Amino acid sequence: MTSLTALLCLTTFSNLVASGAFPAVLPDIAKTAALADWQLGIVAGAFGFARMVADIPLGLFLTHHLRRAMWIGPLVLAIGGLCVISGGGFAMLVGGRLLMGLGQALGMVAGLTAILRFQSGTKLASALAAYELSAMIGMLAGAALIGTLPTALAWNTAYLVACAPQLVAIGLVPMLLSALPAAASASSTSLFARQAPTTSSAAGHTRSAGETRSAGHTRSTAHASLVPLAFAAGGLVALTYSTMEQFVVPLRGSREFGLERSGVARLFMVQQVFDIVALIPTGMLADRQGATRVLPVVLLMMAAGNAMIGFGALPVVVAGCALFGLSMSGWMLPLTLLRRDTEPERIAWRTGLYRVCVDGGIFLGPFLSGVLGMHLAGILPAISTVGLALTGLLLLARARSSGTMAVHG
Repeated sequence: MTSLTALLCLTTFSNLVASGAFPAVLPDIAKTAALADWQLGIVAGAFGFARMVADIPLGLFLTHHLRRAMWIGPLVLAIGGLCVISGGGFAMLVGGRLLMGLGQALGMVAGLTAILRFQSGTKLASALAAYELSAMIGMLAGAALIGTLPTALAWNTAYLVACAPQLVAIGLVPMLLSALPAAASASSTSLFARQAPTTSSAAGHTRSAGETRSAGHTRSTAHASLVPLAFAAGGLVALTYSTMEQFVVPLRGSREFGLERSGVARLFMVQQVFDIVALIPTGMLADRQGATRVLPVVLLMMAAGNAMIGFGALPVVVAGCALFGLSMSGWMLPLTLLRRDTEPERIAWRTGLYRVCVDGGIFLGPFLSGVLGMHLAGILPAISTVGLALTGLLLLARARSSGTMAVHG
């Protein structure tokens, strides 16, 4: 692992601790602020909504201003956390979650852009897996931290403790900027300038059977048709994850199973532990076997785990969290499919478009769950389960078709 990747991972870990702690305090927020389900859905969904709206402008902004984003992201995230902690009512909670979503979008898209631009090659899936591993360890640390704090402690005080690691991320920015290659220093008079296509190919962007040249860029006809499915997979995974994390588990755990803050946190810890254990092996497997073979299995596993969490009794929910965690180890695999068909200078733009799908799912999951309410909350897990299964089967069929064509070619 390079120093740049290591610093990006440490920054992401520090920023994600608060995200891991938030679902466990969600039932307490609902009680303290006397929020209806639809209001709770807006508070939880505002985070993803801000990310979704910001993704395309960020994709353009990061093309030439990656260094600025490294500073702005952690600062905005910290300000948003302070707004949430202030406990100023529904409007303040929504505003704080919007700022936190914007700050995390800046940090995540900037980190992904740096990895995709400067770490691409045969170890790309492993680098992305390491980045995701740091995020999941941060989430696990947040859930564990909030679960160990006394239940008598007010939720905003407990959440303040969980937000403290964001100071570490801010302190790491100077080191991160020093580790960025000189190519990241490109500047432009326009904040949202897009660089014109060049005839260069990415370092490590290798050619394989079936590739053709188009506009000076090496493109793979075998993988081009997988791009829409990669976008669909990313959006469905995000929708399923956010529904599970921000609504189904916290509210089913507290209302149906009588779990307190620590019990809800333990359910998330089960999911995160299995995710962390499987992340690096999944990345290595994708590097060796190809993401087109591994991603369908991941989606089918997630569909099964999602059904268990949404409709099972408590022991089944625990087992579903474990299976869901295993499937979350493939969260980054759709990006490896996108990278094969993207010019280096357009990585930030394509990543921004992809993140619209992902963050749209993160917003819609808790928002739609809140609108539907608990009595209709099973509709969304059912739809996402079917969507995941269908997308996985389509990817599997396309991968087999591509493999057959490669053999006959």
